[in-house]
Amino acid sequence: MRTQCFLLLLVYLYCGVLNIARAEPDSNSQKIELKDTTDFKASTARQANATFDAQRAFAALEKQCEFGPRPPGSVAHRETQNYLFAELQKYASSVALQPHTYKAKTETLQLNNILAEFGPSTGETLLLAAHWDTRPFADHDPKPENRDIPILGANDGASGVAILLEIARVLKAHPPPRRIVIVLFDGEDYGRSTDDMFIGSRFFAKNLGKWKPDYGILLDMVGDKDLTLPIERYSWTANREFTEAIWNRASTLGLGPFQQRLGRAIMDDHVPLIEVGIPMVDIIDFDYPYWHTIEDTVDKCSPKSLEVVATLVISIIYDGL
Repeated sequence: MRTQCFLLLLVYLYCGVLNIARAEPDSNSQKIELKDTTDFKASTARQANATFDAQRAFAALEKQCEFGPRPPGSVAHRETQNYLFAELQKYASSVALQPHTYKAKTETLQLNNILAEFGPSTGETLLLAAHWDTRPFADHDPKPENRDIPILGANDGASGVAILLEIARVLKAHPPPRRIVIVLFDGEDYGRSTDDMFIGSRFFAKNLGKWKPDYGILLDMVGDKDLTLPIERYSWTANREFTEAIWNRASTLGLGPFQQRLGRAIMDDHVPLIEVGIPMVDIIDFDYPYWHTIEDTVDKCSPKSLEVVATLVISIIYDGL
């Protein structure tokens, strides 16, 4: 009887050891799967950022400038619109024009915002914006004889658009976890006073429809070689927590041009959206010596600057704030 009990005990212990041995690989397997999942989530932004090609973005900046100055009503304006629409169609789930008529003092303008949608069709929506028109006159040129000449707008207009075109390609390759709406505003730089500026963003703010975002980022004058990006004051005053979170993310990413200091309050396309309750932040280098002059040309811009700004925007797209 003792022998039988001893044998039964040995069998029981053996089975117990066997069960533990079998359980250990399963436990390790679960840990490995969780670790792999975490790595995948953490690497999404890195992979997307690696896909962003600063040279391609810079080529998009150059392409816009090849059309020449792009004020509303010009041939170059129409050709640029066709180019931008066709480029976004390659990558977005939907692209649309938002036409509107604006009666200025001396003419009636036919304008078009260009809108594109990426990612999930519902849920949290992040707006990414820039303006695609250029100023009809170089009113800040140091030479008086140049002040009625249209500007090329390599930095003031083309730089923000170039970043968003290349980000559109990234979004196609790496579908984002949240809905992204890209809006290229028309008529931002038209008038001699702010009464006749920000035309497209004002129209968009009053006609949001299905494009209504939860929050957004405006890119303007972000391509110059000597890039400095202090916190824009209107953005900070209206949405301090949101604005500071963006600059803190830039600091975490080691993006030196983003300076942890308050800059000027700048009237821009973000203001009409702030006024209708949309948290908006303007990323802008307003200390640009060629602003509204005929010297705002391609040679003043840098692929590296485009990459710096895109790195921050891509991080926000995929990781949130």
